[in-house]
Amino acid sequence: MAAHKWIRTPKGYVTITMAVLLVIAAIGSEDISGIYNGFIAVAASLAADFTCSHVVKKKRGLPDGAVITGLIIALILSTTAPWYIVAATSMIAILSKYIFVYKKKPIFNPAAFGLLLSILLFRTGQSWWGAFGDLPSWTIVFLLIGGYTVTNRVNKFPQVFSFLGTYFILLLIMGILHVGDAADALRPPFINASLFFALFMLTDPPTSPAKEKDQVIFGVLGAAAGAVVYSLFGGLMYLFIGLLVGNLYHLLKNPALRAAKLQNRSYHKA
Repeated sequence: MAAHKWIRTPKGYVTITMAVLLVIAAIGSEDISGIYNGFIAVAASLAADFTCSHVVKKKRGLPDGAVITGLIIALILSTTAPWYIVAATSMIAILSKYIFVYKKKPIFNPAAFGLLLSILLFRTGQSWWGAFGDLPSWTIVFLLIGGYTVTNRVNKFPQVFSFLGTYFILLLIMGILHVGDAADALRPPFINASLFFALFMLTDPPTSPAKEKDQVIFGVLGAAAGAVVYSLFGGLMYLFIGLLVGNLYHLLKNPALRAAKLQNRSYHKA
């Protein structure tokens, strides 16, 4: 595929935006460690993707999905995370694309799956530094511009707005009622993390619905699950868990899966 054509694809938009955010965040924080982690995460993702595709004998195309996964992981993991943790998280993310599959499509968002397991297995620090949480508040403009470009390209505005609307309303209510530490999630850097998450992870086309109605339900479910988990347990897992819940809804809404269930019920009734 010619470079100018690839740039206009959704994955082209996301890849370039992620790379730009990586550079801006590194310059703003005056820390080049994040760029090093970016190279490590992308290299590990590509290696895992190449190996897995070879094992399952999958026809290889552009590995831009692996690149995007690596960049997202690098932007979320702390810049102080050891290189082998960055690499392991990226490999776990790519493995999930090949292990949890339905109709040749991944069930779970790879980056969210890898980052969640990274917390559980390695107790990794996740600073979401690529969301500019530690930089001046005006830098969030870069996040919004990039997020708007990507969301518009993949036609996911209903999903993003339903998620953010539900998420902030629930956190506001829980904050007023003094449920857990919900009020903290409405402040930086948590607010930056939620925007980055909604604009760049929630909008992943292969693991989220295309129809507007389903997008709205997907966003509401993800927000509700994430807000509840945060209010009960706090920590760093709540956004990832919310997204994986949405991914399961997307799977269950698959017409082929519903048809198979109906056929199975008919067989048992016969």
